[in-house]
Amino acid sequence: MRKGLYHNLKAIPAINSASQAAAADGIEIDRKGSQGLMFIINTGAISGAGDFGVKVQESNSSGTGYTDADADDVISGVPATLGATAAYQVEYIGKKRFVRLALTKSGGTSIQAGAIALIGHQHIQLP
Repeated sequence: MRKGLYHNLKAIPAINSASQAAAADGIEIDRKGSQGLMFIINTGAISGAGDFGVKVQESNSSGTGYTDADADDVISGVPATLGATAAYQVEYIGKKRFVRLALTKSGGTSIQAGAIALIGHQHIQLP
């Protein structure tokens, strides 16, 4: 059997794709049994000069204690303000078990946005 990316990656929703009008915490990603985590962010139309960004947050406990990840634990070329109709990737290389994206808002009305998490290099098969 050939093994390509399909067998080495698992896609999980990170931010539900929708018209986003406020700052919001993304969906918690449990990294247990994996070594790699990359977020893929996809944007669409921006309304009312929307000024939105993203940041990576981490915790050792499910659902609590989230703090912004250190810059050394994130590989990203994402600008401070997300552009319309664009795709971005952000890799988390830190050691915390639970990770999420947070959508930030500095102004404007809304942005069409969503994100998925790609988990790879799994030592333990995720459910």
